[in-house]
Amino acid sequence: MSTSGLDAEKIESNQEERTANVHRADSLNLLIFTTLLVIVVLTIWIFKRRNFRYIHETCLALIYGFIIGAILRHTSTSNAKPSILRLNQTSLPKNTVPNWISIEDQNVSATYLYSFQGPYQKDAIHLEEYKAMFNSEIFFNIILPPIIFHAGYSMKRKNFFRNLGAILMFALLGTTIACISTGIMIYGSVRAFSSLRSYFSFTDSLYFGAIISATDPVTVLAIFNDLNVDVDLYAIIFGESVLNDAVCIVLAQSIEKYVASAILDKFDRGLMLKSLYNFFIVFIGSFAIGSGMGCLTALMTKFTYIRDFPLLETTLFVLMSYSTFLASEAAGLTGIVAVLFCGIFQAHYTFNNLSQESKQRTRDLFELFNFLAENFIFIYIGITLFTFPNHQWDIRFIILSLMTIALARILCVVFLSFLLNLTRKDPIGWRWQMMIIFSGLRGAFAFALAIRNVSTQARSLMYTTTSIIVILTVVFNGTLTAPVLKLLKIRTNVNEEIETSANDRYRVMGDNNNNNNNVERSTESKTWLLKKWSNFDRIFMKPLLTHSYPPLTVTLPAYLVPITKFLTTQEQRNWLSIRFSFDFYIDNQLTSFCTFDFRLKSVG
Repeated sequence: MSTSGLDAEKIESNQEERTANVHRADSLNLLIFTTLLVIVVLTIWIFKRRNFRYIHETCLALIYGFIIGAILRHTSTSNAKPSILRLNQTSLPKNTVPNWISIEDQNVSATYLYSFQGPYQKDAIHLEEYKAMFNSEIFFNIILPPIIFHAGYSMKRKNFFRNLGAILMFALLGTTIACISTGIMIYGSVRAFSSLRSYFSFTDSLYFGAIISATDPVTVLAIFNDLNVDVDLYAIIFGESVLNDAVCIVLAQSIEKYVASAILDKFDRGLMLKSLYNFFIVFIGSFAIGSGMGCLTALMTKFTYIRDFPLLETTLFVLMSYSTFLASEAAGLTGIVAVLFCGIFQAHYTFNNLSQESKQRTRDLFELFNFLAENFIFIYIGITLFTFPNHQWDIRFIILSLMTIALARILCVVFLSFLLNLTRKDPIGWRWQMMIIFSGLRGAFAFALAIRNVSTQARSLMYTTTSIIVILTVVFNGTLTAPVLKLLKIRTNVNEEIETSANDRYRVMGDNNNNNNNVERSTESKTWLLKKWSNFDRIFMKPLLTHSYPPLTVTLPAYLVPITKFLTTQEQRNWLSIRFSFDFYIDNQLTSFCTFDFRLKSVG
């Protein structure tokens, strides 16, 4: 690169001044977010002291974000002078943005690296406002993974797997139907307005349908937890939201790949089939990486004595969990799906190998990460409503979007509940269906998907509309959750221990107030597939990945003993010898499993 004619000292001086201004703005920005989080924490404490359940912390974060965003918008002053260089170059490509721009004149020939920030607005915001907006990759690489991992790691697996059929139906099929139906209805509505029709294509409509179908009932579930709502209803709504996020990100990526390969927005059946194939490959591949890393961590904690050093053990656990996300993204898959299933496998296997100190640490640590990340995102949503420079406001599109997502949600829940009730021994009643519909509010994940790309007018419109929908649904649905529960007469103050162990009763879910609907329920409530997995998990997976009893030397055939002995720890061998000596002492008389398990743990 030739730099003749450049005033190096002047450039250095200007760059130092710019760096100082940016550093000062960054510090102020982080201070603002930290202060707001402190205020949110103190306000939550006051609400909990007064047992006030009608406003969730996410609503508070939004409100405080609004206030600070408005203040920044109307009071910011900046010492940074804008530097604009107009290049009238007709040779620039029309459909791509260059990574490097060569600046030349008679005396200067230089190439500089600049980043593309989107269309320039004449009413450009001040530096403090601009720095209040983070790079979208920060959301996906730093803020979002702890939220998704915590969802899998803190999952109540017994209730989740008992309702696995309904969860998979709502999350997989329901989300796909919602995406397609929302996209089609949006596209049909947009055709009626020439100003929208000119730049909002069918693929844009499908992509918007994918990102806006991501439900995030964090406020509803928090109130469910406070009121001890029926555990099965909680499991269905929670499970749907967890897997729903994974489906939405894969759908969005598949649509993006289709758009990248399509020509002039024309429908291509071959590309569509390829996108569907890509959907399954990405989902299965991400699941394989997530579950594989979870199993690898379990093996590492089982066959090493790192549990003697809880700090190292916790550090290894966190690093392996986070590397799952990065490995999946680096492989061209989706880290969201990978880190979700990693959390589930870590909770099911690795957690049993950890020391007591590490068990408590990992629970508390990821709960803290989840709390901070979620509230940070909602504060950010409130602030960027005022400070984002490229908002595309269209009240018609916002109203249409609200109507279409509500209609798509109603159709999906009612239709899929009808299909589920044809085979379920515990049908989902209309009251539960209404609550599931009401719980379909949008949140942090939809916002993170929308902000990832705002380079075009259509994407900016999606971002603005998604922000408004998130705000309205979080505030409206979150505030009205308790009254709606009361209106629908859904059970609260349910004792989970009694509820989950009561397998000898059957009730129509959501219609518990009707005693005529109470009939006997079979204890054989597991599906065939779930039974097969439970048996495989008991005789192979848990003995392989944890210190559980019986070991592989007992559960697998005798001819595999050379291999199974290698995969059995000394702790499992000790339990085996204890079992034999204990059986001999009681003269081979049967004893209860609970007593046997207690004796093993007390000796081990």
